[in-house]
Amino acid sequence: MNTLFVLAIILFLLMVIFGGTKGVRSFFSLFLNFLIIMIAVIFMMAPEIHPIIIAAISCIIITSVNLFFINEVNAKTVTAFISTIITIGILFAFIMIVTKASMIQGFGEEEVDEIIPVYSVYLGVDFVQIAASVIILSTLGAIIDVAISITSPMQEIFHHHPTISRKDLFKSGLTIGRDILGSNANTLFFAFIGGYLALLIWFKDLSYSFLDIINSKIFTAESITIFTAGIGIALVVPIAAFINAYYIFHQKKKST
Repeated sequence: MNTLFVLAIILFLLMVIFGGTKGVRSFFSLFLNFLIIMIAVIFMMAPEIHPIIIAAISCIIITSVNLFFINEVNAKTVTAFISTIITIGILFAFIMIVTKASMIQGFGEEEVDEIIPVYSVYLGVDFVQIAASVIILSTLGAIIDVAISITSPMQEIFHHHPTISRKDLFKSGLTIGRDILGSNANTLFFAFIGGYLALLIWFKDLSYSFLDIINSKIFTAESITIFTAGIGIALVVPIAAFINAYYIFHQKKKST
């Protein structure tokens, strides 16, 4: 039996046992997200379609799958969705500026030496937009995770303490965000460290000095992805706390 199939079965069983219905939905959402990204990559290769537009649509669909498909449509998922989209919108503009300024788009010297003899690099696509799209899709999962991790406890706090003020609820959201910010930043670091290890081994084989490594386009692109993801999860904390507090009290005002 194929090893991947066995691992998928083990993962499915564990998610069903410990996650129940949400575990089943989470399992199938993995395949949905993979399918969405594959379709997005195909469309990004079309010269007449802007990669940023495809990435933006993909972000909306992936966020909907991870929030509404897994946790259904409710107050906490709606506010988490709005917070994620706002944060992604801010990051899009920021990443485009950083990508152009750092010139990380396209292929590095190390990659060109291997690609040019076999393939043509004149693809007819905007590599700045491709690079920005790759970075934003890489940070999306962490931003969604932080958004729902803030909105869900805030809903519980209000449920058990309905007399709490909006200001205090907002402060509670910020406190929750501070508690998870450090752990999520470290999670991002360790998520990318595997790729870094292979990259550093490659640089060692190329006899790169420390200055050569930190000035390499590949190393810079990986570093910018990590820093951008960190900026994204830092931004979504106050955004999610504010929007959730506003939404909860707006709903409370409507019901009274």
